[in-house]
Amino acid sequence: MTKAEIQFVRSLADKRVRDAERLFVAEGDKLIGEILQSSLRVKNIYALEGHFEGRAERVTAKEMERISQLKTASTSLAVVEQPRHKTPAKAPADRLTLALDGVQNPGNLGTIIRLADWFGVEDIFCSEDTADCFNPKVVQATMGAILRVRVHYLPLAEFLRRTAASGVVVYGTMLDGDNIYDAELKQGGVVVMGNEGKGVSAACADNFTHKLLIPAYPPERQGSESLNVAMATGIVCAEFRRRVRG
Repeated sequence: MTKAEIQFVRSLADKRVRDAERLFVAEGDKLIGEILQSSLRVKNIYALEGHFEGRAERVTAKEMERISQLKTASTSLAVVEQPRHKTPAKAPADRLTLALDGVQNPGNLGTIIRLADWFGVEDIFCSEDTADCFNPKVVQATMGAILRVRVHYLPLAEFLRRTAASGVVVYGTMLDGDNIYDAELKQGGVVVMGNEGKGVSAACADNFTHKLLIPAYPPERQGSESLNVAMATGIVCAEFRRRVRG
């Protein structure tokens, strides 16, 4: 690899560069193999000998350590064009979607994208201060789900306002909500999950049409103050899918 190539790949750790170049980095044979089978365009693959023969630029272990954005360098790394998704004006009424308000931990976001893929949720709508889905830690945590789930960034409160005004159900996860196991759940709608420490912002909460609570067990027990946002998302999606399809 040339010095310029190494510097460029390393620069993609910066969101500003990723956004300007419309590129992201993916690492590992399995993930890159999935990307090659998808509709995404791969700009470059760098790999150690014996990996992606005929498709990759051969690099040394030392070079891979220099360009890798993981704690432990993988055997292959790809520079990939970011997908372009058309963002709708409001959430669809006929299927379940997710909205993330200020979720900032890359591991949480990656896990949520992976959960969405597992539970058949095709779109996630994110506030502009939510972590970047093309952050290397997020990409790796999705385990390939980033290829199948559309992630949109937008002014979320206004998006939820339009969604609610159109008659689509906007569910909010709140401590003063109705027990999710007793509440009526519709086939379609958007479920809003909040920031790890602050929860859902007041601007977004103003647009909820239904509030949901994941109850502790037993209810009177003094335990953890709240659930991890990714874990809570999994519980909510599982309950929706247990009762309704869509």
